[in-house]
Amino acid sequence: MKFERFLSIPIFMVILLIGTVCYITVFIFIDGWVGLKCSAGSLNALVFISLASLCLFSFFCCVLIDPGHVPVSYVPDVEHSVVSDQESKKNVRCDKCSTYKPPRTHHCRVCRRCVLRMDHHCMWINNCVGYWNYKAFFMLALYATLGCLYSTVMIIKCVSQKDFEFIASDSHKVFYVMSGLVMASLTVMLGALLGWHIYLITNNMTTIEYYEGIRAAWLAGKSGKSYRHPYNLSVHKNIYSVLGPSMLKWLCPTSVGHLKDGLIFPTPRDSS
Repeated sequence: MKFERFLSIPIFMVILLIGTVCYITVFIFIDGWVGLKCSAGSLNALVFISLASLCLFSFFCCVLIDPGHVPVSYVPDVEHSVVSDQESKKNVRCDKCSTYKPPRTHHCRVCRRCVLRMDHHCMWINNCVGYWNYKAFFMLALYATLGCLYSTVMIIKCVSQKDFEFIASDSHKVFYVMSGLVMASLTVMLGALLGWHIYLITNNMTTIEYYEGIRAAWLAGKSGKSYRHPYNLSVHKNIYSVLGPSMLKWLCPTSVGHLKDGLIFPTPRDSS
């Protein structure tokens, strides 16, 4: 059952963290800055709660959506399998689950199966990040970064509103400082994660393919050749392949109608 994935300590910690950040941001910092009863306070609370809700929704999507598995009936098509010498070697049976591996498919030791366009296994969602839930994972990184950044700004606004030297007790000062440091740290870490996946999307890579590409480039360089990622089309085509052709649907983590079966991927030579 997919809901059994929620029976995980890391997932419980993520949900607890989201709930805690929401509570202190709305009921302590926004309320302490301008108050929740005024229009400015209500508006800021609404914006932040919207970001937090989208973050939580994207998180649930990451947990519940199957990243994609290889159909039992799958047999590689020789015409589409020979992308390059490196890629053609991947159309073999997996030595662990005995199924054919389509291009960009990798075996996950944790899930014990082959995952379509596998990016990585994430302990925080108790699931693999693959073909069908990669967009949801990217949206999770986006909304989490924006939410943490918004919370950090609210903390700064709240502290600047008060006279820090005359805050009632030292424990309150420690709370404000620690909250600011934690939220700023989360913003930086999640922002780095978001930036990394923006880079991967614009180059039509997965995390696994990035590190495979480093080795492939090194081997190609030794033989006097150059290596180019076989699925890198162009920036806008790479973005469309993940987020979809309609910009209006980019921010919806479940809008994946543009995805096909995840067994065949276009290459530059297909359009040449």
